[in-house]
Amino acid sequence: MTRNRWIIFVIIAVGVLALMILSSGNSGINVSNVDVNAVQTGNSQNGNIGDHVFGKANSKVTLIEYGDYQCPPCGEIYPVVKSITNKYINQLQYVFRNFPIADLHPNAKAAAASAEAAGLQGKYWQMHDKLYETQNDWSSLSASDRTNFFDSLAKGMGLDIKKFDADMSASNVTSKINYDIALGNKSSVSGTPTFFLNGKKLDTKAYGTQATFEETINAELKKAGIPLP
Repeated sequence: MTRNRWIIFVIIAVGVLALMILSSGNSGINVSNVDVNAVQTGNSQNGNIGDHVFGKANSKVTLIEYGDYQCPPCGEIYPVVKSITNKYINQLQYVFRNFPIADLHPNAKAAAASAEAAGLQGKYWQMHDKLYETQNDWSSLSASDRTNFFDSLAKGMGLDIKKFDADMSASNVTSKINYDIALGNKSSVSGTPTFFLNGKKLDTKAYGTQATFEETINAELKKAGIPLP
């Protein structure tokens, strides 16, 4: 194969791979007319499960994270995000959207489903936190063992386990996860974690440390006329 033909082959192969990645998990969901930077309410496409918001609802400053519960970098930055969202609880609204990269993290979708299932019983953020805090305990488990592990977390929260297990595989939970993935694809999310602050994708330097993350948020709060905590 000549050098030029090899270059053309590589370009085509990369294009096909990118298309496969962008199309995976969407299940035909059309979000072309959706404002990805707005907080999503429940609708027919997301199984009537809207965005989960932590902090000040309807704030002029919104932080959106696309995350994968099995992703090591997401697990590493979780304590920082937790600390910041608690500190800015009266100034900032924080939204977490599912972006499980199943090819790399085989337990990620199940973890996302467990968070959404817990959310249907009013314990979304409790499960969200537990999944990251115990990430090393369940990441490498088999399908049956991870189910038992997630059930143990749910029991610890006092959830109805029969409902929890049924909801994990329910169509509305699957639709919610696929909807989040579609929003991420529209936003050109290619890895996790990815953060958007008032619609602007943040460079890794903007959240490299808690101090720089807070500086980035403070600047946006000041622009919006919101007093700092």
